[in-house]
Amino acid sequence: MNIGEAARASGVSAKMIRYYERIGLIADAARTEAGYRTYDRNDVETLRFIRRARDLGFSVDEMTALLALWRDKGRESAEVKRIALGHVADIERRIRELQGMARTLAHLAGHCHGDHRPDCPILDDLAEGSDDDTAGAGVTQRTGFRRR
Repeated sequence: MNIGEAARASGVSAKMIRYYERIGLIADAARTEAGYRTYDRNDVETLRFIRRARDLGFSVDEMTALLALWRDKGRESAEVKRIALGHVADIERRIRELQGMARTLAHLAGHCHGDHRPDCPILDDLAEGSDDDTAGAGVTQRTGFRRR
């Protein structure tokens, strides 16, 4: 099948298939005499695997490792579990960071009058964020609001 058919069958865009080939995540596709890429059932299965791993947020490096383990029928599942749990920890860390951002923004928005006055704690906090001296202090000098 050609790249368009492989893209439809796998759910991975043709552009991403070319990218994955270019970075070595997947092997270069076979080519016709005219130079067109061709894909078989195994290629589509690999692309589906990658799509699902990408949907779960795995990095390219993690996907590379998972693909190698998937292809290795003599593998031990301990390494797969280690990668998955490491990814879970990273997701949980990012969730905490996003929750902290949401709390900070909600707090700032709650203290912003949102009227005709120019005073705005949101903008004050953003301006303070570029000051390296206060970044680690946890509290902005202008607003006095605690950074999370």
